[in-house]
Amino acid sequence: MAGPITPTAVRERLDRVTDPELDRSIVALGYIESVDVDLPEVRVEFCLPTAWCSPAFAWMMATDARREVETLSGVERAVVVLTDHMHEEEITRGVNEGMSFEATFPDADGDVESVRRDLDEKALLSRQYHAVSALLDAGLTPEQVVGLTPERLNLDHVDDAAAGSAVRADGAPETPEATTVFVREGTVGITVPLESTHSYLAKARPLGVVTDGSDPLFRTPDGETLTAENFERVYHRTRLTATNMDGQGGICAYLHEARQGRRHLAEVE
Repeated sequence: MAGPITPTAVRERLDRVTDPELDRSIVALGYIESVDVDLPEVRVEFCLPTAWCSPAFAWMMATDARREVETLSGVERAVVVLTDHMHEEEITRGVNEGMSFEATFPDADGDVESVRRDLDEKALLSRQYHAVSALLDAGLTPEQVVGLTPERLNLDHVDDAAAGSAVRADGAPETPEATTVFVREGTVGITVPLESTHSYLAKARPLGVVTDGSDPLFRTPDGETLTAENFERVYHRTRLTATNMDGQGGICAYLHEARQGRRHLAEVE
């Protein structure tokens, strides 16, 4: 049975929404300014690290936030408001009136969904790096990692989106935090953590990289089969992607903290 709709419940649902450039929760990043619940409507205000953050990125976060909040039982309408941004009026109006990005920004080059796809693929590489690293740290070899499937990790019937966020889907069972992988013809069992793999699958499944429990768990950036021969090259590339995203995340966190500090001083004065 669904619980009451409170600001905390809304924030937990918003934890599923990520900054597409950083692949981090907008709640964890501190972007959420306020949540007001007046059922059947919920109003969410959010602010980005700078006033000139990409309008396409801001649009994705706003539309994703609106969609997630409106999945909550009892919420008929979510109003998402972007504040302190050079395009705040256009984005707020366009998102809440159900307009397309192209209609809101007719002079923009390209469509927002192609941008989203590129960012999702970049995020997938970063998540693959963290998932593979966790498996290697647990004691698996590269040869054993490339042979993994969701079924072998008991993850073929798991809600990864719920596992990777602060809120579980209504009625979904608790997801496993670890499992045992048997290697050496089943004679040795290795316990491996699953948090990073849940996160990886939550991105890989919607992108069509993993569609079945028997599919290879990991692939190359070009969608080819990950093998023992190309493992190190692919692992190196995913590590670079993860490092770059982590670095960009650090910069954005600094800018956001500095901006919030300036806003606080302005309010005090």
